Amino acid sequence: MNRKFITLSRIVSAGVKSLMRNAWLAIAAMAVMVITLTIMLFSVIANATLSNTISQITDRIDISVYLVDSIKVDQKDGLISDIKKLENVKSIEYVSKEQALERYKEQNKNNVELLTAISQTDNPLPASLQIKPYDTNNIETIRQFLEKPEIKKLQSEQTSYSGDRKQAIDKIAKAAKFFRQAGFIGVFVFAIISMLIIFNTIRMAIFNRKEELNIMRLLGASNTYIRGPFVVETMLYGIVAAIISIALCSALFAVSSSALGASSLGLLDITYADRYFKENILFIIAIQIALGITIGASSALVATRRYLKFKSSK
Repeated sequence: MNRKFITLSRIVSAGVKSLMRNAWLAIAAMAVMVITLTIMLFSVIANATLSNTISQITDRIDISVYLVDSIKVDQKDGLISDIKKLENVKSIEYVSKEQALERYKEQNKNNVELLTAISQTDNPLPASLQIKPYDTNNIETIRQFLEKPEIKKLQSEQTSYSGDRKQAIDKIAKAAKFFRQAGFIGVFVFAIISMLIIFNTIRMAIFNRKEELNIMRLLGASNTYIRGPFVVETMLYGIVAAIISIALCSALFAVSSSALGASSLGLLDITYADRYFKENILFIIAIQIALGITIGASSALVATRRYLKFKSSK
């Protein structure tokens, strides 16, 4: 056990010395890892923010079913009962003609002309059912139910899920799916790019220490002992890069949140992004360091394995 500990300590020490000796290569490699980890972290937070924004939008999406004035109580209750049985229905609210009129007045309270016009006639607004779905991607199943002839005759006009509104809802649903997929793909692509750059950095380091490594092999050093310092060196790259990346993102969100306040950039709500970052900071630190270590160590293992195989074939 003591011998293994000494060997491990020598490997770690050699890795630290290698990092200091190849400072310029180390700085270049860490700079690339900082950029990669920062982009990966920003992609994850942006995806979470966009998902939250889209979730808030979709939560407000409902289907309005406008009922004929002649509908009977038992017909209305039966329709509500049948709609509740649909799998994708989250909730349903009945809005009477009187309630619809009160809502109309509240929404147009600053428009004197509209209020005057509506007060001079009998209530023209129909009663309605406000249906809120679980999944906006499956609203079509609800629409198909409402298009049945026996249901259609209870409606005074088309449901709100039609025409331009239908297209808008469908676009929101597709946008949510696209942003999630784009976030995962972006993280994967940048991880591969970083690994390739670290791989080439280690190959350059191996080339610079070629004579030293040959001497170590002649003296009977094991593959693990030769490979170890490179793995430790790249793990240190990952740890330092992760810390710098988190510091940069923290400063970026703090400055952006302070400067923009409650505003947003398109669908990206800066205040939510900053809040999400702070609430999950410990998890983010752990994940970033783990990613940095994984990217660095795996790149070093592949690079040194190819070198060792090449040497053994000779």
